Amino acid sequence: MRLIGLSSLFFAGVVLADSADLKEAIQAHFPESRVESVTQTPYLGLYEVVIDGEVFYTDEKVDYFFMGHVVDAKRRVSLTSERMQQIRDARRIAIDTLPLELAMKTIKGNGKRTLIVYSDPNCPYCKKLEKELANVTDVTIHTLLYPILNGSLATAEAIWCSEDRVKAWDDFMLRSVAPVGKSCETPLQKLLASGRENNVTGTPTLIFADGSIVSGLIPQQEIEKRLDRAQDSK
Repeated sequence: MRLIGLSSLFFAGVVLADSADLKEAIQAHFPESRVESVTQTPYLGLYEVVIDGEVFYTDEKVDYFFMGHVVDAKRRVSLTSERMQQIRDARRIAIDTLPLELAMKTIKGNGKRTLIVYSDPNCPYCKKLEKELANVTDVTIHTLLYPILNGSLATAEAIWCSEDRVKAWDDFMLRSVAPVGKSCETPLQKLLASGRENNVTGTPTLIFADGSIVSGLIPQQEIEKRLDRAQDSK
């Protein structure tokens, strides 16, 4: 794969590729991933390529790939960032495909709103999220252990094997009290597989009742807003 600067793309050919042929040519470079879309852009004769939620660009001959941001000089904004946000906002995960029977379930208030979180016990942003969630009420939170960081698997196992998993989780995430669960059989490999199947690449990943997704930490106010919007759309 050849990576070049944006200016070099001015020298690409002007013959438009058939979209199906272009997608097939791109797919050959990424055999382990699925090319989600290939769209001609209105600038520089580039084609936008989306793979696993990531955006990059190619020419009509698939001779070159450009990994980086296209910036609108007049507005001084990244068109690439705007597009990635659109993709994230449009993405959905079907709630009934998630292994909620393996979640740590917390009901707060009337529990009428729903939040699902893939979370790693050693992820600092996951710990910050728990502090944001502490003041959210009228919600049922399903926490799916997702130990993808180095050293997280043993901690996740100890939490799962604790007598009271929710308490062990809260103690560790909010109060830095190490879990003391004994060794037991865990569903962690199933949870890891479910995350991979749903393209969960980082933690925390929040999923709301309408299937909408937020990757990363957001404040309580934004969580409340999204919980209400998802509930209203049901």
